Amino acid sequence: MTVTTPESIGDTRGLPALGPEGTRLLRLLDDTFEGWGVDAGARPMTMPPLLPAADLAKLDYYDNFPHQAVVAAPLDLERRATTPFDTTTGRFPSDALEPAALGLPSASCYAVYLTHQGTQVADDTLVTICSWCFRKETHYEGMRRQLGFRMREIVAIGGREHAENHLAEFTTRIQSFAAALDLPLRREAACDPFFDKGSSKAVLQRLTPVKYEFLYEDLAIASVNTHRNFFGDRCDITLASTGGPAFTSCVAFGLERWLSALTRRHGSWESATQAVLDASRGASAGASGAAGPVI
Repeated sequence: MTVTTPESIGDTRGLPALGPEGTRLLRLLDDTFEGWGVDAGARPMTMPPLLPAADLAKLDYYDNFPHQAVVAAPLDLERRATTPFDTTTGRFPSDALEPAALGLPSASCYAVYLTHQGTQVADDTLVTICSWCFRKETHYEGMRRQLGFRMREIVAIGGREHAENHLAEFTTRIQSFAAALDLPLRREAACDPFFDKGSSKAVLQRLTPVKYEFLYEDLAIASVNTHRNFFGDRCDITLASTGGPAFTSCVAFGLERWLSALTRRHGSWESATQAVLDASRGASAGASGAAGPVI
């Protein structure tokens, strides 16, 4: 079913706007997912929208995701006088900019690991955040694929068992919620495309997947991700119990993608919102019940 959303504008640039109905549904979804995290013991936090590019580079971000990377730079006030804004192209020439020392992250969780760098944490630490994220894409499409979008994450930092249990528990919760929404999802192992197919990383990921996506039709709207002790090592996050590096995992929800899936499934903002309201009433019970019919 094709849903017309005249309140969404700027789609070809990857920067659509939401009117009152879409905004209400987005906030309802985010409140729901945040509530899941808080119920599990997560501390709500607010992260900066920009991160030092040097910190992201330390996490191999620009090696692993160069095709998605977006950076920010202030104007060079002296050179701007000789290289002004180009009204023909709608751009500032690169000569008018200072070096790009700030990165716009493609996922919310990077800021969590960087915020905790050099600290010791309890074995069962949980954090939940919602941040603006940014990804350069080959094309943009409504709420399905955007340059700037919002991502709610629930992040586990601590012992290996804690990180693994976190993903198992939220996998069940996502499946139950999708069943209550009458939103058929399929769970698929994801293999990051930037890995060389013959590399040791790619082989390890095929043997032990580190990411599972939940797809509606061909659109991934949520994922569960394990990072083992990668971020614990890189950010020097250690366990108070042992002094060893922390393990991390995260559960991520692309909020605008959920809007797209729900409106396609239910046909209107009103019907999609009512479905979420009805499903949310049983969310607590559903989290401990049997998983829904996920393919």
